[in-house]
Amino acid sequence: MAKSENHIIAKAADLISPVLSAGSLLWFAAFLYTGAFSVLDLGLGFCRALLLDAGLSLVFFFQHSIMVRKWFQDRARKYIRAPNLPVLFSLSSAATLFIVLTAWQKSSFMLFSAEGVSRLAFRMVFAASVAGFAWGGRTLRSVDGFGNHSLLLRAENPQPEAHGLATRGPYKFIRHPLYFFTLLMIWSCPDITADRLVFNVLWSGWIVTGAWLEEKDLVRDLGRPYRDYQKTVPMLIPWKIWKQKHP
Repeated sequence: MAKSENHIIAKAADLISPVLSAGSLLWFAAFLYTGAFSVLDLGLGFCRALLLDAGLSLVFFFQHSIMVRKWFQDRARKYIRAPNLPVLFSLSSAATLFIVLTAWQKSSFMLFSAEGVSRLAFRMVFAASVAGFAWGGRTLRSVDGFGNHSLLLRAENPQPEAHGLATRGPYKFIRHPLYFFTLLMIWSCPDITADRLVFNVLWSGWIVTGAWLEEKDLVRDLGRPYRDYQKTVPMLIPWKIWKQKHP
C-alpha cells in the first residue's frame, strides 16, 4: 500500500510540476513586460520596500543556485530517487518564484520612462527576446526555464558524453542563448522604477554569475570538446556575428 501511495504521489507531482512551472514563468514574463506590479501591498516605506524586494530576489537565487549544484544533487540522491530530483527542483523553484512575485513591493519612484518611438523599440526588443528564448528552448527540444532537463541528465548520468554538447540554432553564435535573451527581456522594459532597477541589477548579476559557474561545470563534465567550444563561441554576447559581417 505504501508503494502504491508513493507511486500516486510521484505521478501527481509529475503532473503538477509542469503546470506550476509554466504558470510561474508566464507570470514572470508578465512581470518583466509590465515593469513591476504589487499584488500584496505591505505599506512599507521606500527603503524597506526595496530591501524586501532585494531579499526576495536573494531567496530565489539561493534556492535555485543551491539545488542545481552537483554537490547538492549527490547528497539528495541518497534520500530521493534520481528521476524525482527534477520534479522537486521544478516545484521548489516555481513555489519560490510565486512567493517573490506575490510579495514584491512596487515603488512609485520613476527613474526612466520611454515614450513614442523609443517605447515601441523597447517593446520590439522584448518580443524578439521572447522569440529568441523560444528558439533556444526548441533547439534543446524543451523550453526549460528551471533547468529540469539538464538536472535530469546529470542525475541519471553524472558524466555526460561529449556528443551531448548542443551547438545548433542560437548555440552556434552564443554559448548561453537562454541567459542572453533573458537579460534582454529584463532590460527591455520601457519603465524603470526604483524597484525595477533593483530587480534588473540583482537578477542580471545572478544570471552572469550563474553562467560563469555553469561554465566550470560544463568544462568539468565535457572536457576538451567544451573548451574548444569556448574558444570559438562567445559566452553571453554574440559579438562574433557582427565581426563576421564586418571583417
